[in-house]
Amino acid sequence: MQALMMNTQLMISSILKHGERNYPTQEIVSVTADNPRHRYTYKDFATRSRQLANALANLGAKFGDRIGTMAWNDYRHMELYYGISGSGMVCHMINPKLFPEQINYIINHAEDRFLFVDVLVVPLLEALKDHISKVEGIVVLTSKEMMPETSLPSVHCYEELISKESDEFSWPDFDENTASSMCYTSGTTGNPKGVVYSHRSTLLHAYAGSLPDITNASCHETCMPIVPMFHVNAWGVPYAGIMVGSKLVLPGPKMADGETLQDLIASENVTFSSGVPTIWMALLDYLDQSGKSVDSLKVVTTGGAACPRGIIERFKQKHGAMVMQGWGMTEMSPLGTFFSLKPGMQDYTEEQVTELQCKQGRAVFGVDIKIVDEDNNELPWDGVAFGALKVRGPWIATGYYGLSQEPGSDDCPVDSDGWLNTGDVAVITPEGYMQITDRTKDVIKTGGEWVSSIDIENAAASHADIAEAAAIGRYHPKWTERPLLIVVMQPGKTLSSEEIIAYMSESLHKWSVPDDVVFVDELPHTATGKLNKLALREKFKDYQFPGVA
Repeated sequence: MQALMMNTQLMISSILKHGERNYPTQEIVSVTADNPRHRYTYKDFATRSRQLANALANLGAKFGDRIGTMAWNDYRHMELYYGISGSGMVCHMINPKLFPEQINYIINHAEDRFLFVDVLVVPLLEALKDHISKVEGIVVLTSKEMMPETSLPSVHCYEELISKESDEFSWPDFDENTASSMCYTSGTTGNPKGVVYSHRSTLLHAYAGSLPDITNASCHETCMPIVPMFHVNAWGVPYAGIMVGSKLVLPGPKMADGETLQDLIASENVTFSSGVPTIWMALLDYLDQSGKSVDSLKVVTTGGAACPRGIIERFKQKHGAMVMQGWGMTEMSPLGTFFSLKPGMQDYTEEQVTELQCKQGRAVFGVDIKIVDEDNNELPWDGVAFGALKVRGPWIATGYYGLSQEPGSDDCPVDSDGWLNTGDVAVITPEGYMQITDRTKDVIKTGGEWVSSIDIENAAASHADIAEAAAIGRYHPKWTERPLLIVVMQPGKTLSSEEIIAYMSESLHKWSVPDDVVFVDELPHTATGKLNKLALREKFKDYQFPGVA
């Protein structure tokens, strides 16, 4: 028996139409290279997105073409998100912070026909112009007055390009499983891999991300996504925000500038913001130094890397903001788990709540999670057993663009049972709270025991005088590997290796306490802000522990 329900396709263009009709006067505020505070409405946004769709058609772009974007979080990038995907093309977000050779590979592998780029990215493309010959045109996201002189061929000015176009455009209907956007992983080994999202997966992800136990997004909130739009859809905020009618505040190229972020939060009454831990550390440090506040900010979401306990406590105690940690991957659109309290936890002490905040949260509806041992046997959710983390769900990738789609093959992330192997090692409590204990490749194997590098890093980062820490395993003749801690101190602060080891001995099992500590001025990070453990292992490949032959 079949249901008697309409089979309306889930389309990204439907979000735009809904937002324009129901919230026409809601604002989108942006910082751009050519305007420190651009402001317009959802109606303006929808109008210009239709003009962009007409411009794409007149450029010769066709259904299914990949259209690359290299831009920050601002209103023009929002227009690209909707104008490209809504037309049936694929919005290919490219991280301009990647190494040039990676960017070159990504553009060519995706076969981008056109690139829409921020002014600040033009010099990078000039250096690559002889290697991206398949690109037919480059559109610079600025006004005629701010157009840079450039040696790039076939260059267009964005504002000139769309100003000539009609604001009437009929968004096409097509199968909801059609590709809407793509983003390449930023792994530290091998070539980046392309993850392709659909209209269906994107809308389901936006629905889930807006649920009360997740972000509780609504038209009553002002949201500032600091997580970049050039990577994994800015965690879905550009879609969920318009879907529910939130005011959006977009920090543009100033996403790492504490002064600008504080000013935007205070002047635009931002209530909700999302970003990686390094961004929050920069903002908190600025607030401490300046004495300024972020009184309107109620919720801070963080992901991309484990959130140090200090960030959670500083936001809560000094600024009255709740840090809600989540976890996911590019292959997961990216939402997988998210922090929220369950019934019966209302009487928890502040310490108990903070302990839960330090975990990566509970599975979001739509995502199944499990942990397995080395023989792929499922492990219990007892808060003790830890194993390889696997996931499945309707917004999780089944393969990579241009590589084998055969489950279980070397190029496919999905096993023969349909589960995606995340590459993470995790433990899950009886209440369903998941905690990443390591990446499979970063686990330190010492004396037959597995030691979590993340636990070591969190223990070190809890010291007020330590700015950042990384733990890696180094060769030991007796124990195979032992933890080495690499530390960046807070400005003007000093500690000895012995003092740090003694401090960590108070909270860590003896197997996890590092055998030595080395001090550096800064730690290497990937283009998305994660610690680059591969670079650290290479740098310290010849390291020997003191007193060990």
